[in-house]
Amino acid sequence: MKPTTPDANSAPAKAIWPASAIPGQPGAHLRSPLAEDANGGDGHDAGTHDPEQVAAPSGPEEIQIPDTEPTEGAGLLDELRAQLTRFVIFPSEQALDAVTLWVVATHLQPAWQHAPRLAVVGPAKRCGKSRLLDVLVETVHEPMLTINTTPAAIFRSITEENPPTLLVDEADTIFGSPKVAEKNEEMRGLLNAGHQRNRYVTRVVGNDHTPHKFATFAMAAIAGIGDLPDTIMDRAVVIRMRRRAEGESVKPFRSRRDTPALHDLRDRIAAWARSLLDEAANLEPDMPVEDRAADTWEPLVIVADLAGGAWPRLARVACARMVAAEAAAEEDHPSGARILADIRRIFVGRGEPESLSTEELLYLLRQDVESPWAEWGRSGLIARDLSAMLREYGIKSGNVRMADGTQRKGYMRNKFLDAWRRYCPTVHSVGTQPVPSGNTQPAALGEG
Repeated sequence: MKPTTPDANSAPAKAIWPASAIPGQPGAHLRSPLAEDANGGDGHDAGTHDPEQVAAPSGPEEIQIPDTEPTEGAGLLDELRAQLTRFVIFPSEQALDAVTLWVVATHLQPAWQHAPRLAVVGPAKRCGKSRLLDVLVETVHEPMLTINTTPAAIFRSITEENPPTLLVDEADTIFGSPKVAEKNEEMRGLLNAGHQRNRYVTRVVGNDHTPHKFATFAMAAIAGIGDLPDTIMDRAVVIRMRRRAEGESVKPFRSRRDTPALHDLRDRIAAWARSLLDEAANLEPDMPVEDRAADTWEPLVIVADLAGGAWPRLARVACARMVAAEAAAEEDHPSGARILADIRRIFVGRGEPESLSTEELLYLLRQDVESPWAEWGRSGLIARDLSAMLREYGIKSGNVRMADGTQRKGYMRNKFLDAWRRYCPTVHSVGTQPVPSGNTQPAALGEG
């Protein structure tokens, strides 16, 4: 796919957006040729999935997209990628590809339905987070640094026709602790709302206190130590930075020396992108992920498709791998779906019984040496804690009949089916730890 480049003196195309957008109803979008499958279909399965037979998505290694004819954009992306590696050590090639595509996507913001956040996070200081923001300032569209900037000042600076690119450094000072985060709830709400077009904040202005709607839609890069709030991470392309290892070196960033070359590249990227606004707005590419992850990554994949060359393949591989990595990280977090996934492994390992008693389930959860349940609280995970975690997913304990005919408090397998389908649809292996046989007698515990 090679876009037609208009005359350099012609006015840039302008993407026209309706007054409101209905999620899931994209309208008469043009589809990318990459979206069509080998049989000429649209690439979507019209059938429904049984909750217990949800297939695992194709892995990144299975993404086979032939390279297309490169456009001017492919060369610009290659050049930007090389510039980024001069100053920053990235955690993976896919992270580098993602940041490259995200920077170019900022120059096409009027075309997007969703404005992906770039979450640049690391476990400690000196992981390169601020250095990456230094380079982004010189390459993104209309950068707006928001250190100690109030939410009111930010949304008053956003225009629907030409939104800036928000750059938030030291986000841990905003969201780093529950007490501090509570004071900055308006900032979190602004960053969440700005992920999707047509999400406004209303404030009264003037002496007569007239209500006025302010736009929030703008792409944003947010850097800080530790993870950002879950609602922001869920709307972000996550770059997990690390400290440089011995032997890894980068070029120091010096504004006086390096800014002119970066600005020249930024201006050439902007000129290329402006001529493709309408085409970018009309493309609806085939995506390797679904739901909010697809919304977030779609602008990056569209940029790759417009550029051509190897970039359509690189973008989809980066998308699939990085989304899968974040899903795994979420599952490992005890406050997320980890408890559901671990219970599912237990049911699979026990041959999918209709129910398990609370004592047996707790005993088996604590047997996994790689899980947090044995050290949960003072004496490991107890019935009350398990009940509280599962209640968030609408799962409650009840009286269950055991194989020996006795009745105990426990959990029925069919109560988990909907939550498993929604939060951990892939059946994972039980792991290296064997599940104890049915004649194991766990210690008596309080029931949930």
